[in-house]
Amino acid sequence: MVDAAASELNRVSAPAGDTDNSADNSSAIPLSDDASDALVIDAEDAQTAKRETLEPGRALAIADFAPPSIGAGEKLIRLAYRLGVPASTLTSPFSKPAKPRLLATVNSPLPGDRAAGVALRAGHFLVHGVKAPITQMDFSAKARLTPPFERSVHGFAWLRDLSASAPREQCTQTAERVMTEWLNANEKPAKGAPWNVELVGHRLLNWLVHAPLILSGNKPHQRTRTIEAIAETARWLDRNVSKADDRLGEVAGWCGITAAGLLLPEGHPRRLFGEAGLIRALGDLVADDGGVLSRSPLAQMDAIGLLIDVSACYRARELDPPEALGTMLDLLVPPLLTLVHADGALGGWQGAGAVRASKLAGLIEASGVRTRPLKDVRQWGYQRIAGNKTTLQFDAAPPPLSRHARAGCASTLAFELCAGGQRIIVNCGGAAFAGGQVPARIEQGLRATAAHSTLTLEDANSTAVHINGKLGAGVAEVEVDRKALRLGQGLATRIAASHDGYAARFGLTHQRVLIMREDGSELRGEDLLTPAGKKGKRGKIGFAIRFHIGPGIELGLSEDKKGAGLALPDGSYWQFRLAATDGGGTLSIEESMWVDGGGRPQPIQQLVIQGMTSRGGASFSWLLKKMG
Repeated sequence: MVDAAASELNRVSAPAGDTDNSADNSSAIPLSDDASDALVIDAEDAQTAKRETLEPGRALAIADFAPPSIGAGEKLIRLAYRLGVPASTLTSPFSKPAKPRLLATVNSPLPGDRAAGVALRAGHFLVHGVKAPITQMDFSAKARLTPPFERSVHGFAWLRDLSASAPREQCTQTAERVMTEWLNANEKPAKGAPWNVELVGHRLLNWLVHAPLILSGNKPHQRTRTIEAIAETARWLDRNVSKADDRLGEVAGWCGITAAGLLLPEGHPRRLFGEAGLIRALGDLVADDGGVLSRSPLAQMDAIGLLIDVSACYRARELDPPEALGTMLDLLVPPLLTLVHADGALGGWQGAGAVRASKLAGLIEASGVRTRPLKDVRQWGYQRIAGNKTTLQFDAAPPPLSRHARAGCASTLAFELCAGGQRIIVNCGGAAFAGGQVPARIEQGLRATAAHSTLTLEDANSTAVHINGKLGAGVAEVEVDRKALRLGQGLATRIAASHDGYAARFGLTHQRVLIMREDGSELRGEDLLTPAGKKGKRGKIGFAIRFHIGPGIELGLSEDKKGAGLALPDGSYWQFRLAATDGGGTLSIEESMWVDGGGRPQPIQQLVIQGMTSRGGASFSWLLKKMG
């Protein structure tokens, strides 16, 4: 079977007259004898093919998501509140300000992590597999916590996990204990992580949604102190929400303000203020296909979760949320489903790990949106092919602009492949989980081009990777062409994309062509290097094409080092084969790593085609085929 697959790939890739007719090709599946089915279209076809040039995504027009229509009086109230007039003056000018209290109990459909909640009740924070005793936790603004712990501790994300672990009466003691220690360490606003706008927004929203956990104790003074902290935090957000680090942080802040306007007394002016700001910020966060501009599936999940909780606050008050919030949820869910593999878990893109299927399913169920994945998400930039329990995900767009990036990755033209619930080709992923079990020191390495299943030149990133999750110069444009092919009695999907990330430095453009059969049994690919100018440069350049192999797969090289066998845990067998093309290079097996849905790094292997090739251009064809 190995020889048959090799012979077929060489036959398709070889020039006319060079075909070895003596080889047994019976077990390989030829694409077609029609030139239109070739991996690379010829010059005449190139002129007629429909190709689209993508640049970094742009936000929705604000007019598409206007604040709810209100009368002149409410507009005046909103303006006055924005200018600093107290809510009590606007709602009850001749009465004493109402005492802080909660007007309703919220029932959010979002599920928590039961294991993390059980750990809390046992006295530990559990974040991405790392335990930290509550007694040793420094809650102050001066503490240097890793980003995952900052989000959990200062954003009070742990309240949802605690509520999922046991009945309320068994959780209140733990919740009040942590709440008291946090308030003792943060009596006044200060600089530092506890007063980052995004974390404050999450904290206020979680306090309001999970209020029964922190307000059900037997100590009246503690209850009063907590309610006053909620009211003071809402006032702080009113003044500081515009100081968020990015649009997602601003959305979190506006969600906290809107929820406070719904659930605290005299909240009508704040709610008007919050709704207008939230809808405007959402319009700046999301592109017209529903993908967030950071291109991060984790940020996409975060935005969906925030809107679910805010919508639950409206239901608690028996009010209808603004129509724009429902429309936004309808926009946000389909792109996220694009990056869900056949195993139900998330692909490893823009810092994400393989978030577990149960967590994704719980989020989608809570959203109330019933839809299918988008196959072709142009601005968000991820292409999807699915067939017979096989999914292919392909990054066919420029990386996010630096101002939008969080754990920005140089992943252009990388792909992932999952068949029958088994990850076959993956990206390393997990940069956003650094600070848990993923060491913080390797965060930049996980964002590099080499950490993704694509081509690199001279070990350089296709887009510069900077510290703090930001990106620099590199890929500015990606051309994409997608079409269906008829192959005998079946069909296949062909996606061709190219990027200019190496054009300025090395004078070469990288083009990748992927063709997957509709039954998911075969993936053909070709990576091409073409001169960016009219004339190619002289000399040689080092290249490497990496295919990170999924966990649990056993690899073995063929004797000629042009192919490899992949033995999957489910007993199936796949064959990878490199064609005898003009690009040269040898195939080897190297060590790699993959970050799973729990934020745990797993040792894996990678297939690497590497060597020196002409700076005037080259092509590398390969085949990945299920053999049994």
